[in-house]
Amino acid sequence: MTASDAPSTAEQPWPVRTVARKLTEWINRLGAVWVEGQVTQVSARPGTSTAFLTLRDPSVDMSMSLTSPIALVRNMEPPLTDGSRVVVHGKPTFFAGRGTLSLRVDEIRAVGIGELLARIERLRKLLGAEGLFDPRRKRRPPFLPNKIGLITGRASAAERDVLTNARNRWPGARFRVVNVAVQGPTAVPQILTALSTLERDVEVDVIVLARGGGSVEDLLPFSDEALCRAVASCRTPVMSAIGHEPDSPLVDYVADVRCSTPTDAGKRVVPDVAEEAQRVLQMRDRARRALHGWVDRERKLLHSVRTRPALSDPYGPLDRRAEEVDRLRERARRAVLARLSAEQSGLASTKARLTTLGPAATLARGYAVVQRVTPEGVDGVLRSTTQAPAGTRLRVRVADGAVHAVVTEDGGSGAQAGA
Repeated sequence: MTASDAPSTAEQPWPVRTVARKLTEWINRLGAVWVEGQVTQVSARPGTSTAFLTLRDPSVDMSMSLTSPIALVRNMEPPLTDGSRVVVHGKPTFFAGRGTLSLRVDEIRAVGIGELLARIERLRKLLGAEGLFDPRRKRRPPFLPNKIGLITGRASAAERDVLTNARNRWPGARFRVVNVAVQGPTAVPQILTALSTLERDVEVDVIVLARGGGSVEDLLPFSDEALCRAVASCRTPVMSAIGHEPDSPLVDYVADVRCSTPTDAGKRVVPDVAEEAQRVLQMRDRARRALHGWVDRERKLLHSVRTRPALSDPYGPLDRRAEEVDRLRERARRAVLARLSAEQSGLASTKARLTTLGPAATLARGYAVVQRVTPEGVDGVLRSTTQAPAGTRLRVRVADGAVHAVVTEDGGSGAQAGA
């Protein structure tokens, strides 16, 4: 085992050349690769044979250096510029003298519009299959947000359109504007940072992502996968206002609300104060009419209830019943009196008949009732002279009393007054 193969220690460290050689050997084993990215810097100075480029990943903040024959860069059609999307073929190379890593490319291909659109379509299908476009996951922005977060280009027409239209509709609208690059290689990272900043602001109730019109290449950042996923994961509702009506970047499908233009976003993010005032007046008028109608209905119902006999004259039925009871009582009294009078008349008639037919009446006409008196008492009525021999004691009853007599032999009698 050589010294360079032995493990490095604090007592036996590797020299720089050994580390550089090992890195070169390991990187050389990688072989050639195809890489896609966005060109951010092109340095092709006259008089040199090598061009230096920087290739950046548009989705994340990562880049790598490229070296290329200068003729390869100069012969590109269309010429390479900052922001060009390319696919390069090359081999990773470690330059031991400078301790840098670079990709030595031997072929550069520009990514055409057709290929970009095809990639966007594939990404659209992928995100749709994951449910990021599902209307059920979209949230409704608040009716009147406390503060509106606006992500847009600095001093852009989109910013002016959103602010002007929103404040024309609701003068008290509050904004927090974050200016970012809206095209080019730095657009996606800056927009992601702005989204994160506004998402953490507790006063921001809705975020508007606005950009004016542009070419397909200009709007590419708004179809970036990382940006679409960031918008989908936002807890704050996001409104997308990118380009004009025909433009449909993928962020439009992911956002909670799609606005056709920045002007449309300014009109939809806040209500119109004049319309709302008119609506309030209409609602007040409707409420007034409804209240009056309800009061009228209840008043009519109350009047109907009050006019019912039982409530309009509660004592009337009782008085009528009392009068009816009095009439019945009077009829009963008259009936009883009539019956008593009839019975009294009958009783008087019977009494008169009895009196006329009784012995007292006979006695009053001069007749008398003669009864024998024995030691045992009165012994019945004397009906024959044979029943009264001489010496028989008699009791003679007349109308006003009775007298006692004794039968003599010659048929006379001695009278004795008696009660």
